[in-house]
Amino acid sequence: MLNDARSHGLWEMTAPVAPECEALRHQLRADVVVVGGGYTGLSAALHLAEAGKSVAVLEANEIGFGGAGRNVGLINAGMWVLPSDIPSVLGPVHGERLLDLLGNAPYLVRSIIEKHQIDCELETNGTLHCAVGEDGLAEIRQRCAEWAARGADVSLLSAEETAKRIGTTAYAGSLLDRRAGTLQPLAYVRGLAQAAISAGAQVFTRSAAAGFERAANQWIVTTAGGSVTADWIIVASEFYSSGPWECVRNEQVSLPYFNFATRPLDARQLTQILPGREGCWDTKEVLSSFRMDRAGRLVFGSVGALRNTGLSVHRAWAKRSLKKLFPGLGDVEFEAEWHGRIGMTSDALPRFHRFAPNVIGFSGYNGRGIAPGTVFGKTLAHHITGEISQEDLPLPVSDVRPASLRTLKGYYYEAGAQIAHFAGARF
Repeated sequence: MLNDARSHGLWEMTAPVAPECEALRHQLRADVVVVGGGYTGLSAALHLAEAGKSVAVLEANEIGFGGAGRNVGLINAGMWVLPSDIPSVLGPVHGERLLDLLGNAPYLVRSIIEKHQIDCELETNGTLHCAVGEDGLAEIRQRCAEWAARGADVSLLSAEETAKRIGTTAYAGSLLDRRAGTLQPLAYVRGLAQAAISAGAQVFTRSAAAGFERAANQWIVTTAGGSVTADWIIVASEFYSSGPWECVRNEQVSLPYFNFATRPLDARQLTQILPGREGCWDTKEVLSSFRMDRAGRLVFGSVGALRNTGLSVHRAWAKRSLKKLFPGLGDVEFEAEWHGRIGMTSDALPRFHRFAPNVIGFSGYNGRGIAPGTVFGKTLAHHITGEISQEDLPLPVSDVRPASLRTLKGYYYEAGAQIAHFAGARF
């Protein structure tokens, strides 16, 4: 159980139970050892096991403990960065590869869910990027045009159509992305774990990697209770990394993000608010997101941490904001509340690292973990099996560099969100 109610909130309340996993208590030999039991690590383990490789997954806590069990649950395509900006940062070859891979990543999530019958409240009616004012409308118009030019299934919706789909007149329009959708994020990662185990992978929880060393052209990864000797190591611990690969966390800046979940709405409210169950977020700098879960709870979130004075500030702001967005809700009561941390890289793009010979990993998802994590895990598996060469990977190899002023920037984001939410409602 993930027993901190303020870390996993609604998702722990409603997810199917995780597969039973023990801590590693012996010495083990495998083809690949995967460090981290989130989307990337478990997708890699699943695809490796399906390819006939022996795999051991080492999770420091429980399945979904990190970002996989705390996020909003939006299955987004692409990254925050505009499509036209990515080739200018990565170069035309890797830029185009990354756009193609991540643009289609939600379809991989859907196919895995369907193939393995994962019960995770999947909704496939798309997402709505909601424009706040004329500046927001200009932003989504450009984003829509760039994705449409690449053949993506996207549309720009008027203010009237947006109001019809969401149930509020607050927005100047929206970008409908039909590739995208929503799911129950903790249920999905637990389903990935079960699928990987069923395919033959071994998954160990409460088994933090404490060290690693090279011996006879193999790697030995040690935990408090045992060790795994393997040909390859996949580092998939992302922003919750600690121990030998804490450097992955240190190259990112912490952006806190919270969510509140209402009680289930009544039948009348459900016909008026998000009747199509699209996932939504807006164009404000201190953005907000909202979506429905299967039971009809409205999940509403924004930047900030639910600790110290932030708890009361963000809770009061969320109530004011929901009342302004959806007056028909009346006085809102929350059934669950939780927060986590998003790791932000300097250019808002992910990284591929080769930490040592046969030690590899993707990181830096910038709040887009579900689809990118899933497809990056598959990519790592295909690289190890020889289906994808290093020259054909979607990202170039990059060195791990600590983020400048990361602690100060993290405090700035947390304090700035409190100031913004203390001062205003939403618009």
